[in-house]
Amino acid sequence: MMSSKKLAQLSKKWQGISAIGRRRVTTTDKDVHPSCSSVAGKGHFVVYSSDGRRFEIPIACLRTMIFEELLRMSQEEFGFTSEGRITLPCDMTMMEYVMCLLRREASEAE
Repeated sequence: MMSSKKLAQLSKKWQGISAIGRRRVTTTDKDVHPSCSSVAGKGHFVVYSSDGRRFEIPIACLRTMIFEELLRMSQEEFGFTSEGRITLPCDMTMMEYVMCLLRREASEAE
């Protein structure tokens, strides 16, 4: 498996590569599936991937190096005004990989 530091470095590299000739994908509230609640569950927060997928993340993950870097990159790319959403500069596949890393990290800490 890849370390979280290496993942953050790769993410920055991919962000730079993908910025060349990239088209932004924007979603509206109509695009979000109606069965998805707009409110996160207790102890969680919601982020969206660059392709509009919704992820509920435990608040405890905010202190991880991975999320600190992803949020910093999100601020650089999208700024603070993004229709009230936190959009991370990675697609669904990368977010699923990040979630896998976080689950593994949490299980090793126990």
